[in-house]
Amino acid sequence: MHFTFTPSAVEQLSEQIKDDDRSLRLMYDTEGCGCAVNGVPTLQLIKAPAADNKLGEGDPFSVWYDPNDEVFFEPSLRIDFDKSRHAFSLKSDNQIYTTNLRLLKEDIQNVQF
Repeated sequence: MHFTFTPSAVEQLSEQIKDDDRSLRLMYDTEGCGCAVNGVPTLQLIKAPAADNKLGEGDPFSVWYDPNDEVFFEPSLRIDFDKSRHAFSLKSDNQIYTTNLRLLKEDIQNVQF
């Protein structure tokens, strides 16, 4: 997969990625969604990818993802940030996946529910 970031998304993510020495991972969260095809895309800051994660090309950031999730996304994705809504979005040339892409700032293993 290939990821392109708009200038506003780059501005929003640059300091968080640089300062924390973290990278990005695109997750397809199906927890509580009913079935696997009703998932929610989520962006996560991680310190290290999972052993089975695959690195997608990105401009200017590469993005890790679970290869099993490729079926839910098109090969080229665009991540934008709307300053007026303070929200990320995930789009392709053919569709909008979400206009409210969550950014998890902690490793999911360390988040307590």
